[in-house]
Amino acid sequence: MRTKIISVVNQKGGTAKTTTVLNLGIGLANHGYRVLLIDLDPQGSLTVCLGHDFPDELNNTITDLLEGIKDESPISCETVIRKHEEGVDYIPGNITLSGLEVSLVNTMNRERILQQLLQQIANGYDYILIDCMPSLGMLTLNALAASNEVIVPVQANYLSIKGLEQLFKTIKKVKRQLNHELNIEGILVTMLDCRRTYAKEITERIRKIYGDVVPVFKTEIPRSVRVEETATEGKSIFAYDAKGKVADAYKRLVLEVKEDGKERI
Repeated sequence: MRTKIISVVNQKGGTAKTTTVLNLGIGLANHGYRVLLIDLDPQGSLTVCLGHDFPDELNNTITDLLEGIKDESPISCETVIRKHEEGVDYIPGNITLSGLEVSLVNTMNRERILQQLLQQIANGYDYILIDCMPSLGMLTLNALAASNEVIVPVQANYLSIKGLEQLFKTIKKVKRQLNHELNIEGILVTMLDCRRTYAKEITERIRKIYGDVVPVFKTEIPRSVRVEETATEGKSIFAYDAKGKVADAYKRLVLEVKEDGKERI
């Protein structure tokens, strides 16, 4: 199969981007796929969730690979790609990405640095998932230019959906100017508190407003304290709480992603 490169993007923080990259990636690996996770967020949250308590102390991160491409002095990807006990490979990220983003402003072909990197390694994987920073800056543009699909996690509240229009405009612009193959895989409702009528109303509103123009995953990820606990353990929800409601939800999401949206709204 052709490598599927998926950016998980929302310019708003706190929408479960990192949780989705981690659990979707490991869920796909559980089905036998070769999966690479990339932490493209200077906060290094995905790196923490993969077992590194102090990501800013790490050497050999995604920054080193991208700087090598930018400066035309590439380093071996093998020195940076790491393996997780749950069957995925990953490239860690940390605060050094902030400096890289600033330096990219004056770089030729600046939106395609990540694309050049992934062209070197994509053949080794079925899926590459990118955890983007909560902004629409140069790093996120690099992710969109390098991807063929976008997943947009949205928390089930009013403020979270207000920023979607700007995000979709950016994605359309990238598709038109940089990456004709870019498509929205779907909107993913996350952190849903099923006990609250308000949350259900927001979810229905998302489906009503966007369902005709943008795919919306049938799967909804429920809110659970167990998800927050996994970050301190360096494990996925499948390893930490395999029989819980969040694990079940991410299993369903994996099946939807595999099916390429055939049954989505």
